[in-house]
Amino acid sequence: MCGAVAAAKLGPMHVYRSALLRFADDGSALYDEDGLLAVGADAEGRQRVLAAGAWQALAPRYADAPVTHLPGRIIAPGFVDMHIHFPQTDVIGSPAEGLLPWLENYTFPHESRFTDPAYGAQVAGFFVDELLRNGVTTALTFATSHPASVDALMGEAQHRQLRLITGKVLQDRHSPDGVRDQTEQSLLDTEALIRRWHGVDRLGYAITPRFAPTSTPEQLRGAGELAARHPDVWIQSHVAENLDEIRWARELFPTSRSYLAVYDDFGLMRERAVYAHCIHFDDDDRVLMRDTGAVAAVSPTSNLFLGSGFFDYAGADRVGFGYGLASDVGGGTSFSPFHTMLAAYYVGREGRSKQGLSLSPEQLWWQHTAGAAQALGLGGVVGNLQPGCEADFVVLNPAATPLLARRTQQAGSLAELLFALIVLGDDRVVEQTVISQAKYGSRA
Repeated sequence: MCGAVAAAKLGPMHVYRSALLRFADDGSALYDEDGLLAVGADAEGRQRVLAAGAWQALAPRYADAPVTHLPGRIIAPGFVDMHIHFPQTDVIGSPAEGLLPWLENYTFPHESRFTDPAYGAQVAGFFVDELLRNGVTTALTFATSHPASVDALMGEAQHRQLRLITGKVLQDRHSPDGVRDQTEQSLLDTEALIRRWHGVDRLGYAITPRFAPTSTPEQLRGAGELAARHPDVWIQSHVAENLDEIRWARELFPTSRSYLAVYDDFGLMRERAVYAHCIHFDDDDRVLMRDTGAVAAVSPTSNLFLGSGFFDYAGADRVGFGYGLASDVGGGTSFSPFHTMLAAYYVGREGRSKQGLSLSPEQLWWQHTAGAAQALGLGGVVGNLQPGCEADFVVLNPAATPLLARRTQQAGSLAELLFALIVLGDDRVVEQTVISQAKYGSRA
């Protein structure tokens, strides 16, 4: 046991009988009210989906396999969180007038505590507990500017067999003592961490400038050079979240066409580059995202909380660049994917007259599972329950609360069922999180 989350080992092959949710390649939802999910170990001992579909059609193939029957439950893909800050776990719910005051008054002072490796390890354990308790089985997360914070989170994720991507934050200017790093040393540390952690078990590394204003041109140039030397690592940062931030970036980088173009100018726009927020874009920015293969981490709860604005779904779809959902804790207000999906629905509705878009429950769910995995370059690996995918999934209880039970019993379609879970659900709905060979939750 780690924290309050118990784990139990699974055997080399197992069959589950339950309602089953998964996604087709085009993002449409596939649902079997009486479904079968067969999982088994590959040559590396990692659990993968062997089969998924209707129980009646598939059960004869697995007559000799042990079966776990979960009546009244739904097995669904584990959630994928495209942008979250592990060191901001204790900053969540802090009041502020906007992004920049929030960073100055809460985030930077708190992140300075991660100079202490023991503190980082303690937070990492709690953070991973929260991910698993909320059904998140893959996450792209910021650490701090301290290399020890990366080691703490990577070590915890490796211990739990979590698929996790993180990186040391790069911020060598406009940052207070305690979080500001040194240009040359920050790049040496980043390369050392890439070599130590990237590709180990289920771990990945992300080159992580906090955001352009807190990095010198020399640091951004060095980050771009690292990205060129390591094309299979991820890149993550923030862009176009807040109007004051945009004005600041333009003052600091006057020769760049836009805030987003700053990153392109330094070689930081490519596939596996993930930029959080992407709110205040024009079509040239959208085209740059599409043409480079960079993607957006849409963070609706933090955007609403900090008053930053609304992601333009219609603009992204019209031009054709990728995106997925993210909690953005601690600016985001919840680890729960249900809260994030509901906030994304609000964003779509708020901009409906301008964007002409109302997000369906199936679309919202896809954005936080298979769609997010696809945006991360992990399509067919995580975020879905099709054969060959890693067997990370959640067991959901649609009767977890009296109101939810009453509403879901009356659902006349898959859309109604999923929407009721989105609107009324929270961590209580996640009865189990099954990840690789371990099972976490109240029924472990």
